[in-house]
Amino acid sequence: MNYIWEYSTPNGFDDMLMASDGESLTCLCFGKSKDIYKLPTDCTKKLLPIFQQTIDWLDCYFSGNIPIFSPNYKLLNATPFRKQVSDIMQKIPYGTTTSYKSIADKIAMQKGINKMSAQAVGGAVGWNPICIIVPCHRVLGSNGSITGYGGGTKNKIALLKLEGIRI
Repeated sequence: MNYIWEYSTPNGFDDMLMASDGESLTCLCFGKSKDIYKLPTDCTKKLLPIFQQTIDWLDCYFSGNIPIFSPNYKLLNATPFRKQVSDIMQKIPYGTTTSYKSIADKIAMQKGINKMSAQAVGGAVGWNPICIIVPCHRVLGSNGSITGYGGGTKNKIALLKLEGIRI
């Protein structure tokens, strides 16, 4: 069974929706974004312990603090490549950014190959179903440009500003 809960964000952000399989967070997205399709269908609205943990994490984050814990989450249907990109994104520190190319270069080095496609990395970053907690908003174009965000450009810019990143 799938569950869903809504989170009211502070001003300047769209509200968020979260989904769970009953134990782990399986999706976190901005409700007015194109990422809404990542939510499972046929959900029951219920405040689960995992949702309360996620709410506590989001409250800490949106208050401008760095959360010292992470809610348990699952990346459902993650290919090995998507998992590899997600693992790299998890290591991007709060208040810093990286580029799609930089992630591609790290993966190429890990795989012992000459080159990895930054576009392929972009696809894996865009696939991410757990926004903010898996910080895909911290990935920018090589020249520091905002190249898109499934959660909406307005939210990406606001998240980066919240973390003290000048755009």
